[in-house]
Amino acid sequence: MGADAIPDAAGTPKERTVWSTSTWWKLSAVALVILTLVAYLMRNVVLGTPTAVYVATSGELVQTVVASGRVISPQRINVALQGTGRVVRVAVVEGQTVERGKLLIELDDSDSRASLAQATADVAHAQGRIRQLSELNQPQAAQALAQTQATARQALKTLERNRKLVSQGFISPAALDEAQRAVDVAASCVASAQAMANSTKPSGSDTALAQAALAQAVAGRQLASAKVAQGTVLAPSSGVLISREVEVGDIVQPGKALMVLAANGQTQLLIQIDEKNLSKIALGQAALGSADAYANLRFDAVVAYINPGVDATRGSVEVKLAVTNPPPYLRQDMTVSVDIETARRSAAVVIATSTLEDADTDKPWVLVVRDKHAVKQFVTLGLRGDTRVEVLDGISAGEGVIPKSKLGVKAGQRVRARVQDIPPLAGAPAAGKSPVEP
Repeated sequence: MGADAIPDAAGTPKERTVWSTSTWWKLSAVALVILTLVAYLMRNVVLGTPTAVYVATSGELVQTVVASGRVISPQRINVALQGTGRVVRVAVVEGQTVERGKLLIELDDSDSRASLAQATADVAHAQGRIRQLSELNQPQAAQALAQTQATARQALKTLERNRKLVSQGFISPAALDEAQRAVDVAASCVASAQAMANSTKPSGSDTALAQAALAQAVAGRQLASAKVAQGTVLAPSSGVLISREVEVGDIVQPGKALMVLAANGQTQLLIQIDEKNLSKIALGQAALGSADAYANLRFDAVVAYINPGVDATRGSVEVKLAVTNPPPYLRQDMTVSVDIETARRSAAVVIATSTLEDADTDKPWVLVVRDKHAVKQFVTLGLRGDTRVEVLDGISAGEGVIPKSKLGVKAGQRVRARVQDIPPLAGAPAAGKSPVEP
């Protein structure tokens, strides 16, 4: 850069600054950078603030209540013994499927079998006594009665004859007295023989005593047989043995639970539902279950029972679901997760729950992008969940809704929408269906 002498108005020479080409280029570059920076800083004012939005979608909406629980059988049977003894055999192992009547436990029953043999002999003895009454005693009593009756008749004839002889003076009165005594003795013998004969009849006392003795012997045999039966435990129902607390050689006591049998029947799921979701649950609702051990496999279930009471300590309600076709891998006490379908909409407008403001009030609202501006819009909600919510009025499908976590965006502000997909749910169904979790 140089300087030339230029005269001023008074004619005095004055120097003039001359800019070189390189200097002009430098000044132009600086000016361009400044203009670019100003344009960058003003872009949001002119074009709008870049803002992520979720697009309201339309499709089938399914609301579910998600809970966890365990597999149960409708009946558990505690297997115990009525008697005391030493275990000589355990015929089943845990997890084994057993049929009704199958042997489970066997005790040493040598004493009870000896008692049964003795009781059986007592029954045979009592039965023999009854036969003896009918075959021997009764005929003997009848013959003895006939003999005494004949003797009595003969004594009576002798008495009559002696009376005539005494009146004629052929014999002394003492002979008549002897004949009378013989008649009295014969009558006594007849009465005794008659009583004996009556006691041996089917309706007599001897027969009654013999029958009572037989009944007592039979009862003793039944008792001995029951004690023998107590030495073995049979499966009271078909099912699966889920617990075993006995081994060979153990001395067991009456009433102590030795095994637990899960009886066959309709498999059920026992879950706990938060009481805030109680109004959504109803009998007959369909559900999908999955065992934690087989998380990728699903099976159908139906709500079969809702406990009328609420657990105050946990704030939950007990619900049972029936599994009509349980898969073979499903086992007793398995941990399961359940999705109960509580509502369904065929064509619903759905937005992300994270876009809602004042969601718990009677006037929820969202910021919706319209004409490149954030507009405050009050909405009417339908099915609600943690990640999805149905909009009945206020939003149309295809409109962009700004998440409330996006700080700095206010109603009326110019924005540039950047569409993002609503985060998918774990295990979400196929496209076209938007589940709503509680």
